[in-house]
Amino acid sequence: MKKFAVATLAALVGFSALISASVMAKSSEIAVIVKTANANFWQNVNKGAVQAGKEIGGQYNISFQGPQAETAIDEQVNMVNNAVNRGVAGIVLAASDPDALVPAVKAAYERGIPVVMIDSGINSDGKYYQSFLATDNRAAGKLAAEKLLEKNGTKGKVAVMSFTPGAASAIERTGGFVDKIKENADIAMVGPFYSQSDMVTALNQTIDVLTSHPDLTAIFGANEPTAVGMARAIKERGYAGKLVAVGFDGNQDLQSFVRDGTLEGIVVQSSYQMGYKGVTAIKDVIDGKQIEKFIDTGVVFITKDNIDSEEAQGVLY
Repeated sequence: MKKFAVATLAALVGFSALISASVMAKSSEIAVIVKTANANFWQNVNKGAVQAGKEIGGQYNISFQGPQAETAIDEQVNMVNNAVNRGVAGIVLAASDPDALVPAVKAAYERGIPVVMIDSGINSDGKYYQSFLATDNRAAGKLAAEKLLEKNGTKGKVAVMSFTPGAASAIERTGGFVDKIKENADIAMVGPFYSQSDMVTALNQTIDVLTSHPDLTAIFGANEPTAVGMARAIKERGYAGKLVAVGFDGNQDLQSFVRDGTLEGIVVQSSYQMGYKGVTAIKDVIDGKQIEKFIDTGVVFITKDNIDSEEAQGVLY
C-alpha cells in the first residue's frame, strides 16, 4: 500500500468541528471491527486495542466484533452501520472489501465519527477516514519473495497461494510478491490461487498444486489460514524440506511449521500494534491532535534461527 501524505492541520480542524457539532461523539465506545473474529491475527488486534484502552485511562469502552468469515462482507457493512447508528466515539476498521465499505465509512464521517482503517483500506481517495494503519503490503510481499529466492535461486517453479480476491491487502501483498518473482525470467509461476481465507480450501488447493506440478520448487502462502493450510498439505504429502515454503502471519501453527522446517520462514505483521495504535489514533483525533494519514506498522521475517529472539516474540501470537 502506497504511503499517503501527512494529514493537513486544516483538514483535521475541519473534522474536529464535525465531531464537536455531533451528538455522536458523546459516546464512550470505540468500536473495533475486523474482517473476522475467528482468527488469531484479529484476536491479537483485539489485545492491542484493549491494552490501548487501559492506557488511555479507561475513558473509552473498547468493543470488538467481526463476521464469521472474511467473505461475509454484507455482515461487516451492517456492523459498521450499526456502530454509526448507536453513536460510537470512533471506529477502528479492517475493511473486508475496499468498495463495499465506502458508504458506511462515509456515513460515519458525516456523523462526525472518526474512522481509522487498519490492515486493509477503502477506495475513497483518502476521504472519510482519518488515518490508515497497516503493513506496507506491497513491500512485505516483495520481502517474502526475496527471502524465498534466497533459498530457491532464480530458476524453478513457484506457486502463489493468495486469499481474498479484491481485498486491498491481498492485492498489494500478492502483487509485491508476484512482481519480484517475475523479475526472474527462468522462474515459472503457478497461480495465484485464492483460498477465500479458509484453511481447508487452502489445504486442498495446495494438494492439487503439488499433485499437478511435481517439479514445483517453491511456494508462498499469503495470509494466516492460507499459509496454515498450505503448510499442512506440504507436511502431509511428504514435501517438507523438499521445496522452499514461505508463509505470512505468525500464529502458533505457523510457528510450529517454522520450527520443524516445513516452512523456511514467515513474514509477520504486528497485528497487536494495529489494534493498539488504532485506538490511540482515534483518541488523538478526538483530542484534536494531528496524526499521519498513513502509519506503517511493519513486518519481521522469522526463521528457525531467530524465532526465539526478542524482536520475533514481540510480533508472534
